[in-house]
Amino acid sequence: MAESAGPVDPVVIAQLGRPFGIKGWVWLQVFTRPIDNITRYRDVYLRPQQGEVRAARIEKLSVTPKGVTAKFASVDDRTAVEQLGRAEIVVGRDALPPAGPEEYYWRDLVGCEVVHANGQVLGTVRELMETGANDVLVVQGDRQRLIPFLPEDVILNVDMDARRIEVDWDPDF
Repeated sequence: MAESAGPVDPVVIAQLGRPFGIKGWVWLQVFTRPIDNITRYRDVYLRPQQGEVRAARIEKLSVTPKGVTAKFASVDDRTAVEQLGRAEIVVGRDALPPAGPEEYYWRDLVGCEVVHANGQVLGTVRELMETGANDVLVVQGDRQRLIPFLPEDVILNVDMDARRIEVDWDPDF
């Protein structure tokens, strides 16, 4: 794997986990949704916790009910996998498919102003959480608020051009 400056506007799509077997396979913690969207990416970058970002090629992926495993080119044994550590797998923003109508990448919602339907500014989206039932906006303003991302029920409008999300959520909650 060659060293590289890495992609412009990197997006983390997965993180390496523990080795799987002895032939260079590794478990992945995958951040794409649905999970099998990870199969879209072969030419990626590995961003270790320390050290240089480097280009990598995913040779094989296995998506099973137990999780996702990957085999990278030129990573042929357990020791080589262990040397990669918990590196993140990143791609450039331009590698992502465009979001469809009424779809948003979480990273694009971070930093958006959140405003109640009555005009009260509640704060700014700091992060999103996946809860199983629904995604949740973590909004920081005068205090932290957790607002469920439920389009048409709680989320009234998302204006990506204005970087503004209008909600119908009790401001005191």
